[in-house]
Formats: sequence, structure tokens, C-alpha cells
Amino acid sequence: MNTNQKTPAGQALTLYHYWRSSSSWRVRWALKIKGLPYHDVPVNLLANAQKSPDFLKVNPIGFVPAIETEGKCFGESLAILEWLEETNPAPAPALLPKDPLDRLQVRQLMLQIACNTQPLQNLSTMRQHSLDKDTQQAWAAHWIATGLAGYEKLLQHGKPGRFSVGDVVTMADLCLVPQIYNARRFNVDVALWPLLSAIGERCLTLPECKAAHPDRQPGAQLLA
Repeated sequence: MNTNQKTPAGQALTLYHYWRSSSSWRVRWALKIKGLPYHDVPVNLLANAQKSPDFLKVNPIGFVPAIETEGKCFGESLAILEWLEETNPAPAPALLPKDPLDRLQVRQLMLQIACNTQPLQNLSTMRQHSLDKDTQQAWAAHWIATGLAGYEKLLQHGKPGRFSVGDVVTMADLCLVPQIYNARRFNVDVALWPLLSAIGERCLTLPECKAAHPDRQPGAQLLA
């Protein structure tokens, strides 16, 4: 998809990602919002493709997503989001508010998901905790529920509107929605947190979010 296309700045982008990776979804969604074409390279985490010699040449720590531009490749989804924001200003839609305190709120919410929640329910973390599937399920559900409960509290003390901070999608939403998707996979009832649940439903109606959804990605037939 999108092979040989270039960004408005003339940079060809290649995205290495896994269809159900929440970090990958964040970046796909941002690329769609910014209107940036890219070449897809699916990385099958279930087959440990991220540990292959070829992929380790792309990202030596073996994580997805990774984005390649100007012959160089970089990982870490939040770093990629910040780079996309810095290099694609208006008229491209902004993913961070103008007000510094609103930006601080967005980043706090981002990190609540990306640091305090998502890593604890990753497959590698669950396997390190236990090889028993039921124990893994309970572990993941506990940390997802804890993280989303914290996100809801931050929303209650913040400036939510239609979305997490105001009425425009920000990086906070890009982190939240994939985590809600994961919550449902692990049978966590997101209705327990009405603010974030409603925000998530509104996001899922957006065309850019739909286009970045895991079910629409190459490799989505590789079920886990």
C-alpha cells in the first residue's frame, strides 16, 4: 500500500508495524490524520519476526512500530508522534493543542497509557510473569483496569470535551483508543469509565481512526 509515494516534504516513509500492536495503531492513525502516505511493512510478532536479523537491522531493539525516512529508521511510537507533529505543521491538523498547559495535560494522559498501562499487558511482560494463560489474562486485565481508572480520574480533573482534551483529537486519544481495544480483548468492561468510554466511541467514528484500525491492516488475518 502507498508504495513509492512521498510526503508533502518529499520524504518517502516506510512504516514497520504489527496489525494489533497498540503502539503501531497510534502511529498509523497519526499518519492518516496528517495525510501522509507511507509504505506498509507488516512485522508478524507471533512469528517473532521482530527478532529476525533483517528486522534488527531496521530497529536494533526489535520493537514495532519503526518508521524509515531519508534512509534512516527510528522507533518508539511517542517519539514518532512528536516528530510527525514537528515536521508537519499547519495546514496539517495538529495533534497537540496550542496552550502549554493543555499540551501538558495531553502528554500526561499519553504517558498514563504508554508508560503506566500498555507495557504491563504486553505479550513479553505477560510471558515473563507466567506461562499460564489464565494467569496472564488476570495480570493483563488488572493492569489495564488500573491504568484506565487512572485515565478516567485525570479526565475528571482535566479539560475533556468531545475528546480527551477539548474538542479536537490529540495524541492522548491516539493512545487511549488502542488501549480500549486491548481492554476488550482481555474482557475488561470499559463502561466502568464513562468519560473515556464515550471518547473512545466518538473516535471510532472518525475516518482516520477507522483506516488505522487493526482489522484493516495487512497481516490482520494472522490471529492470536
